Amino acid sequence: MFRITQFMQEIARPMPLKPKRNPPGPVVIWNLARRCNLACKHCYSISADIDFPRELKTDEVFAVMDDLKAFRVPVLILSGGEPLLRPDIYAIARRAKAMGFYVALSTNGTLIDKTNIVRIAKVGFDYVGVSLDGIAETHDRFRRRAGAFAASLNAIRLCRQHGIKVGIRYTMTQDNAHDLLPLLGLLEREQIDKFYFSHLNYAGRGNRNRKDDAHHLTTRWAMDLLFETCWQWVQEGQPRELVTGNNDADGVYLLFWVRQRFPGSEAHIWAKLEQWGGNASGVNVANIDNLGNIHPDTMWWHHTLGNVRERLFSEIWSDTSDPLMAGLKAKPRSVKGRCGQCRYFAICNGNTRVRAQQLTGDPWAEDPACYLDDEEIGVASGGERLTVTPYRTARRSAAS
Repeated sequence: MFRITQFMQEIARPMPLKPKRNPPGPVVIWNLARRCNLACKHCYSISADIDFPRELKTDEVFAVMDDLKAFRVPVLILSGGEPLLRPDIYAIARRAKAMGFYVALSTNGTLIDKTNIVRIAKVGFDYVGVSLDGIAETHDRFRRRAGAFAASLNAIRLCRQHGIKVGIRYTMTQDNAHDLLPLLGLLEREQIDKFYFSHLNYAGRGNRNRKDDAHHLTTRWAMDLLFETCWQWVQEGQPRELVTGNNDADGVYLLFWVRQRFPGSEAHIWAKLEQWGGNASGVNVANIDNLGNIHPDTMWWHHTLGNVRERLFSEIWSDTSDPLMAGLKAKPRSVKGRCGQCRYFAICNGNTRVRAQQLTGDPWAEDPACYLDDEEIGVASGGERLTVTPYRTARRSAAS
């Protein structure tokens, strides 16, 4: 996650660079349920409105939480599917809060209404993130449910009314980029606390629909808009957060923006960006799915490291016998191609590895979603870029 607001505040009120302090344990995004009442176009878990067998039971979840606490995990993000479809979600969340975790709820918002908002508020969630992929018809089309936008906006308003910190999660593709500016306007009108801008990552339905990924020029336009908007918020003293995810080239592009707008701050921001360090999958970000399988992050469901029913999370996460985990934890990572040659590698850490793996089979190939050109990153031009090809279902051989 790239916290744009923090860096804008560093421009406005720079703080001395201090020694880097690594988190005590990884942030754990926990998909407690795979069932969902929607069928979103870019869902990484390919959820559906059906029951999925063999999901972790309440007592199993509690046992894993005990291990996570002992392993010094600071944050639990309770997700799905739609986590509110799980009957014990309130018991799980209350226990997590009592244990001292920072607890966030990741929801589509359509199931939050007057019948349960008080119960949700009493849990004391530190943050509730609601997905919005556009305004009105755009969102409903992406979520494949008429009325989804109205229901999600109502959930946001209810959270605001009950004093719950709430934010919008938006994944941009070429098909909904036109609604980014209106969404930022909605954020201001509704006085929403946080905006999370996600680049499309190639997992689940997001991989199947990767042909719709935003073009590089569209991505640059979006980032310019986000930087200027966030800078305005900081100048006005608005306590609103803006973060991005799933494309760590955002950090490098911010450096370019600072170089143009605030050249006197470039060296300071560069040092702060290198301290941030870019992609943290397999290191500071972890995922547990509904069956108890552990993955390097939520976009790696096709690669399982182990299962909490068989080994403790702490043991699995510390084990580097898996080649992917060994590579993700390596310093520096052995990334190939233009990503490995980039002069700003120390900022982005080679970006996300999922897109490279899905397109080439090699997790250490270049990330095709890097929207910076060769000259900008100090790479010799003339080489052919890895391009995004439409997803194709693997054919079975005649012998299979």
